[in-house]
Amino acid sequence: MEDNILCQEKEIHTDLLKNINEKMPEEEKIFDLSELFKILGDSTRMRILFVLFESEACTCDLAEVLKMTSSAISHQLKSLQRAKLVKSRRDGRTVYYSLADEHVRTIISQGMEHIEE
Repeated sequence: MEDNILCQEKEIHTDLLKNINEKMPEEEKIFDLSELFKILGDSTRMRILFVLFESEACTCDLAEVLKMTSSAISHQLKSLQRAKLVKSRRDGRTVYYSLADEHVRTIISQGMEHIEE
């Protein structure tokens, strides 16, 4: 290992650690956040979210624009719904999907800003 990534002397900064321990989320919340990023870590699901970022769409529209089968899209939408990233509404025989809320829009926008820096 390089010398510049290790402390030269072991020094515990108790004030810092106390502050961090007070603000550290519960283990369950850390787990849920990790699961959210796993869902977002799939390029197919991200492509679906990018389509829904622009407009709500039905499974057929998503399948067409992403050059996938409706079945494959449906499978991914179920994961996105379980993670509360997308919501659906029925209009007659068609189900339309959209981003669940502004938080999802913000996550996508900020993620893009970060990678484009």
